[in-house]
Amino acid sequence: MSRAALLVNALTFARVPLIVLWAAFAVPQELTAGPASGGSLPLALAAALCMLLSGLTDLWDGQLARRWNVVSTLGKMADPLMDKVFYLVVFPVLVWQTARQGESCVMELSVLALTVLYLLRDTWVTFMRSIGTMYGADVAAMRLGKVRTALSFPGAGWIYAYLCFHGMVRSDAPWATDVWPASVLAVEAFLAALTLASLVTYTRAYLPFLRRALSQKGT
Repeated sequence: MSRAALLVNALTFARVPLIVLWAAFAVPQELTAGPASGGSLPLALAAALCMLLSGLTDLWDGQLARRWNVVSTLGKMADPLMDKVFYLVVFPVLVWQTARQGESCVMELSVLALTVLYLLRDTWVTFMRSIGTMYGADVAAMRLGKVRTALSFPGAGWIYAYLCFHGMVRSDAPWATDVWPASVLAVEAFLAALTLASLVTYTRAYLPFLRRALSQKGT
C-alpha cells in the first residue's frame, strides 16, 4: 500500500479515537456544570476541538483520496463505518446531556427523535448495501448521502455548542435564550429531513437487489 493510501486510511480511522476523546472531555465537562456554572471551559474547548477535527477527517480523507487517486474499496466501506461510529457516540451523549440539563420537552424530544432516526437510517442502509454487494452493486456513498454526512458534522457540532456553552453566557441575553435554541431546533429539523430523504434514496436504489434476494428459493 502506498504512503498516500496509508495517510488517507489513517485519516479515515482517526475519526474514531477523536470522537471517543470528544466524549472523554464532554462527559466530565457536563458533570462539572451546575446551576451557577457552565462547567469547565478547558474541557469544553478540548471537546469542541476533538469534534471539529473528527469532522474534518471526513472532509480531508475523501478529497485526498481523489486528488492522489487512491480511492479504494476499503475506503468506500470504512468511511461510512467511521461515520456510524461518530453518530453512535455523539448523539446518545447529546441525548444524555439534553436530559441532564433539564432542557424543554421540545428540545429533549427533538434530540431523541433525531438520534433514533439517524441510527435506524444507518442500520437500514447498511443492510441494503450488504444486499447490494451480494450482486456486485456499487456500494459507494450516493451524492445525497455525502451531503447529509458532510452537514451532520457541523450540525452535531452546533447542537453540542449550544448544550455546552449556553450555560456560560448571560442568561438574560435574548440571542442565548431565544435565537440560539430556535436555531438548534431548526438544524435538527433540517438534518431529520435530509436523513429521511437519504433513506428513501438508498432504499429505491437497492430495492431491486432486495427483491432479487427475496425471490430466491430458500429465503
